[in-house]
Amino acid sequence: MTSSGRPEHPVLACGEVRTCLLPSFQALDGRTAAQLLRLRADEHVRVSERPNLYALSPEVLTGVDCRLPTSNGAKVRGVGTVAARAALTEGRVLQSTAFFSAPADGPDVRRPWGHYLVRPGVVEPFGKLPEQATAEGVLRGGGRGELDLGMIAEGLLAQLLRHPLLDHKAPFKSRRTQLRWAARWTLPGSDPLLDRFTLAEDGLRTVELRVPETVPAAAVAGLCEDLALHDWLLTTVVRMLENSRLGAADGPAAVLALRPAVDHLLHLWMPRAHVERTLSPLWDVLEREPGFTRQWQTLVQRVRDQLAVQAIPLLHKALASH
Repeated sequence: MTSSGRPEHPVLACGEVRTCLLPSFQALDGRTAAQLLRLRADEHVRVSERPNLYALSPEVLTGVDCRLPTSNGAKVRGVGTVAARAALTEGRVLQSTAFFSAPADGPDVRRPWGHYLVRPGVVEPFGKLPEQATAEGVLRGGGRGELDLGMIAEGLLAQLLRHPLLDHKAPFKSRRTQLRWAARWTLPGSDPLLDRFTLAEDGLRTVELRVPETVPAAAVAGLCEDLALHDWLLTTVVRMLENSRLGAADGPAAVLALRPAVDHLLHLWMPRAHVERTLSPLWDVLEREPGFTRQWQTLVQRVRDQLAVQAIPLLHKALASH
């Protein structure tokens, strides 16, 4: 119950996703992926093989007692736990996510930790929560002394990257991306809405959502992990094409630059494969503008056309040598 006697119900959920190439020369199979993501001894890793190989770790909790980030400078103290988890797609792309949900208001005094531990992934404000200012503050990024979801997600990612299963011989170079998201709940029966998706510098993306109050925060996190995965794929293949020096490099050099895309990435494109059905329509917004799949198909065709063009003189040279 809240201080006013009303039942607790979250009105805001926020999170951050870090996405990177797994530093392993070979993609991990399902059994090895489960070993990597075994964050807790009391819960199993969820592994599915259809429609693609996907492993999701159990959630781990981080206790927090600090100011919440706000865009208007409001000083709101939050106490509770942040949930964090990791996912591995096709044994090749690793993601870590930290997220929490918050009710509209909370008590004026700090409660015993037992109260917060039975509400995993919930951070309660002291007094009334400034929803919009908090959402904007999280998207901006936590400052000194404020809740920093990126630090929690990065800490989990760093822990996984130290696992002895990894040989740290990545098949190609790539950069990490980070996606921050904020979702406000709406009344039951309302359609989910994707209000804004922005691309900033240094691999940062932000997403603002509105979802029905019956949708759990973990499901919203799953949608944002899916968005982050496919954004990372687009970003990585675009950079591969830029680095291949199309039209300038000789045949073998261009083929070597683009081959990792064919070997490791092109088969990973599968939007909504692990998104809760209620939230699946939000992908339609991204398909219209900026057109994720349309851009992906264009990139794939460019890669294949370039490899075909570069293969012709190599084939002629091989035939001439016989």
